[in-house]
Amino acid sequence: MAGKIILVTGGARSGKSSFAEKLAAEMGTSIGYIATAQIYDEEMRYRVKLHRERRPSTWQTWEAPFEAEKAIAEAAKSHKVLLFDCLTLYLSNHLCRILYDELTDEVAYRIVEEQIGALVKAAQTAAGQGTSTIFVTNEVGAGIVPENKLARLYRDASGLSNQRVAAAADDVYAVIAGIPVNIKKLNACLVQEKDG
Repeated sequence: MAGKIILVTGGARSGKSSFAEKLAAEMGTSIGYIATAQIYDEEMRYRVKLHRERRPSTWQTWEAPFEAEKAIAEAAKSHKVLLFDCLTLYLSNHLCRILYDELTDEVAYRIVEEQIGALVKAAQTAAGQGTSTIFVTNEVGAGIVPENKLARLYRDASGLSNQRVAAAADDVYAVIAGIPVNIKKLNACLVQEKDG
């Protein structure tokens, strides 16, 4: 049986990671966790600590701030469910590797195409082998236009990244105030109703 690709999105503290963890646990017992965070300060250290404490000790973790497509391929060999948390951190890891003066729209879009494209391809291969991948991401473009170039590029690249994964996903959940809604299924129902 083929696996699935699932995208879980939402704003900060929306409950998206908690929902994705519950969803993964409902889908199976053999779970691989792809962690993309890099710890640079105490705030991030605390956030990572909370995530670690919430996860069952039986889940196997791959630390993959870069080349996460390799972690997906490796984890899929021994797990039927993968939880990737999160796309926006992964994207920021790549954007922050580029010198500020060299970071342009073109470079940011190329990173999305290459790095996020590689993740989608790895998840599609895993799905063909019967492993489902749940991607967690952030919605960062709903506020005001940021005043600096890096923040604008990050916002735009995040939106493109989310669209890229959503297009390949079987299900896309938006989590608002802890309440998940499968917007891909909702969209399909609305289209069917309109056409019917």
